[in-house]
Amino acid sequence: MNNYKDLDIYNLSYRLAIDVHKMTMTLPKYELYEQGSQVRRSSKSIKDNVAEGFGRRRYKDEFVRFLVFAHSSCDEAISQLTMINEIYFENKDLNNLLEEYEVLGAKINKFIQYVEENWKSTRNP
Repeated sequence: MNNYKDLDIYNLSYRLAIDVHKMTMTLPKYELYEQGSQVRRSSKSIKDNVAEGFGRRRYKDEFVRFLVFAHSSCDEAISQLTMINEIYFENKDLNNLLEEYEVLGAKINKFIQYVEENWKSTRNP
């Protein structure tokens, strides 16, 4: 893997961020700057933290730290989407999106474990 774009978790988080952005544009105007804005930021933060962490991959601890940030943003996106789903979509229209975020969270977690167990750091302990 030579680039963060080679990571499945980056590609999935990027696609989901696009889906979330488009979905939030259908929310009532008053929500565009409330929950719509918040969920857009958290969903985009996932891909950005994966990319930034990959840029620091030389230092395993830094890489893991940014992957943990990505996982936390994923949890936040799920929380925001769950509320938006309940309020505006009557618990059905966003279920597939929520399931994909659950899968993404699990993949990020597995990747964190992989990096912790297998990544070679160049930083001295």
